Amino acid sequence: MIADRTKALSQIDRIVRRLRYATGNAYSAHPAESAAYGSGPRPHHCGEIVMATLTYEEISIRGIVQGVGFRPFIFRLANELGLIGEVGNSATEVFVTVAGPGPAIEEFVRRIAADAPPLARVDAIGRSPRPRPVAAPSGFRIVDSRTDTGVKTIVPPDAAVCADCVAEMEDPTNRRFGHPFITCTNCGPRFTIITALPYDRPATTMASFPMCGACKKEYTDPGDRRYHAQPIACPDCGPTLEFRRTTGETLKGDAIHLAAEAIRNGEVLAIKGIGGYHLACDALDSAAVQRLRDRKHRPEKPFAIMVPDIGWGRRIACLGINAADQLLAVQRPIVLAQAQKSSPIPDVVAPGNPLIGVMLPYAPIHHLLFGMGLGPLVMTSGNFAGEPIAYEDDDALARLSPLADAFLTHDRPISVPCDDSVVRIVDGELLPIRRARGFAPIPILMPHAKRSVLAVGGELKNTFCMVKNGTAWVGQHIGDMETLATLQAFEKSVRRFSSFYGVRSEFTAVDDHPGYATGRWARSHKGRSRLVTVQHHWAHVAAVMAEHELEPSTTVLGFSFDGTGFGADETIWGGEVLQANAFGFERVAGLKPVPLPGGDGAIRHPSRMAMAHLWAAGQEWSADLPPVADFDHQERSLLLAQLERGVGTIPCSSMGRLFDAVASLVGLRQQISYEAQAAIELEHLALAADVPADLAFGWDGSNFDPAPLVAAMVEKLRHHPGDSDTAARLAAGVHHAVAAVVCEAVEKVGRGQPIVLTGGCFQNGLLLRLTRDRLQAMGERVLTHRIVPPNDGGLSLGQAFVAAHPSPLKPSADPLPVRPKEYPCV
Repeated sequence: MIADRTKALSQIDRIVRRLRYATGNAYSAHPAESAAYGSGPRPHHCGEIVMATLTYEEISIRGIVQGVGFRPFIFRLANELGLIGEVGNSATEVFVTVAGPGPAIEEFVRRIAADAPPLARVDAIGRSPRPRPVAAPSGFRIVDSRTDTGVKTIVPPDAAVCADCVAEMEDPTNRRFGHPFITCTNCGPRFTIITALPYDRPATTMASFPMCGACKKEYTDPGDRRYHAQPIACPDCGPTLEFRRTTGETLKGDAIHLAAEAIRNGEVLAIKGIGGYHLACDALDSAAVQRLRDRKHRPEKPFAIMVPDIGWGRRIACLGINAADQLLAVQRPIVLAQAQKSSPIPDVVAPGNPLIGVMLPYAPIHHLLFGMGLGPLVMTSGNFAGEPIAYEDDDALARLSPLADAFLTHDRPISVPCDDSVVRIVDGELLPIRRARGFAPIPILMPHAKRSVLAVGGELKNTFCMVKNGTAWVGQHIGDMETLATLQAFEKSVRRFSSFYGVRSEFTAVDDHPGYATGRWARSHKGRSRLVTVQHHWAHVAAVMAEHELEPSTTVLGFSFDGTGFGADETIWGGEVLQANAFGFERVAGLKPVPLPGGDGAIRHPSRMAMAHLWAAGQEWSADLPPVADFDHQERSLLLAQLERGVGTIPCSSMGRLFDAVASLVGLRQQISYEAQAAIELEHLALAADVPADLAFGWDGSNFDPAPLVAAMVEKLRHHPGDSDTAARLAAGVHHAVAAVVCEAVEKVGRGQPIVLTGGCFQNGLLLRLTRDRLQAMGERVLTHRIVPPNDGGLSLGQAFVAAHPSPLKPSADPLPVRPKEYPCV
């Protein structure tokens, strides 16, 4: 009982401290302070401290400590504990010089991490003694930032507008009533407005907006919530909002009111937000949504929905506690959740898709729009398919005018474009799908890294990663490297990160694929950096190792299942079982290859992969099977000749392509209009099954063979042609069979080593759940993604992990035969 009471009192004490910290109020001394000062009065002024009794220290704090109210927090904490000294920013850290009784300094250091501001993250606290000065310092103060060199401090990510600011914005008596750029030290843009480090107003895009007297007073008052809030502004001195037609004409009147009326009238708006432009329309207006689809040439890929509040979110999506927590988190990501059957959202928003992407308003402008009585809005990236998000005003006007009817824009520049993040909740755990706003550029510790590295990622869902002095920074989502504009956006972001963090890479890591645009860019821009090639599926496995901060020498058994990746044998891989560490890997098992007929054509047409799997399994191409019926007689003859002669085909061991083939066989989809469409619909169909069909892979040496699974499917389909229940059971059976064969592979290869599940196939919530549950039931340690996505958005981190850890062994002594290829600088 006593222990429980003590714990409860400790929790209450922490809550009270948080509340009082948030309001800037003083409060009674902590027991540690009483111990420091004994029974006498606690000093409040430095003159009361006897110099000879003081301890003097230099303290450095690294982490997310700039742009989050950290210096005011230190100022208040030091004054509360009766300490003297100063606090300031450098490009690498927050520095503190402090003097006071030893116990009080110990309490000060403890609470730096324990009571840090809401948006802060303390990674390291350094302490060193300091010589006693000749004269006693006076009070505690905040000093100007220092400019230095070395590893830079962490750039803070953007944070959703806080409840305090929203309340002020909605208060007619407040001077910031209706202000679309309201912010404080606990919220608002950070990463997207930074132009240089350290993070001070002159190094942001707010530099061109001089503060008025009232804002200046708040900015310089350590007791104010906006003390040193760099984006601080008000209607008298801040940026301004405008409503423009695509002709460039600016309409007079209240911009928010005009925008809301346009949305009600069925128009598509380009809205400038925190990290770029959105295209928005009324999500309940089917005609408006279809116009947006037609203009954007996006026939079926789902749109995300921004809802006014969590209540609306629950009306359209099945939100558990963890999903709701993510929606309300400061990152405000898009959360993928099962759509409610009674949802009022029309099918045109996410046609044929079981999931719906939901997000809450995160910028003041969003709250103001919903304050006009608007319902759910489609909010999709401001771009044509395959292009980077528009964020510069002139470029947006040029590129988005064919897509939008009007613009809701403003004159605060965006320095760093940043799309919305996307997450999913599987078994109560966060699964990243796209890492961008709110999460980038939070670093990942890589404590054993020996080299400075630039890793350029893959071709799809591109990110890059930089490593220096034991820290990895993964850049925001760039997109698919299909256009010159995307490549230019990639190059600009790489330059910006290099400048922010002072990274001059010794090594540049690339995918093995010889045709990737990122690889070509790296070869032409690496300068004196040495090139390192890292096999695609090894990089997937290495990314999970990096996330979980494994030792580079730790060997894991990685299941890397995705769509396509260039294999070490120059075929197409995607169903690989790798024994791997940071120094090398061995392919110990995998999906038995089948011919991939027609390259990218087979990816866009799942029926082609289904025909290849039928052929490989020795099954007759009869027209009662949906993929066969998709071809006429002449097309079937040409395809058969391709497969038999090996002309225009390449061996493919991809699990993602097998899922496509299954979707085709059960009649779900014979062609796709966006990546993974068939697999997403197959997962949904599997969830509708009453029981899974009894399906299993065979084994052919070290390969698990899909032929017996395909043959069993064909038999059941012919016995129950056109039956939807049979299709659902088969879909579920395939998911169970894949989970089972993973466990079989673990038994065959050897148990007891960490198991890694990675690759785009493990975005499938059902597959991830079934596989993880089975492995954990066997007593295995299972590692999955929690920081970067399992798709190609995580490749750059894995490439960087491999390149940053050179093997201590000579190649002849390394038990893992496949190692990174290094090329000298030229």
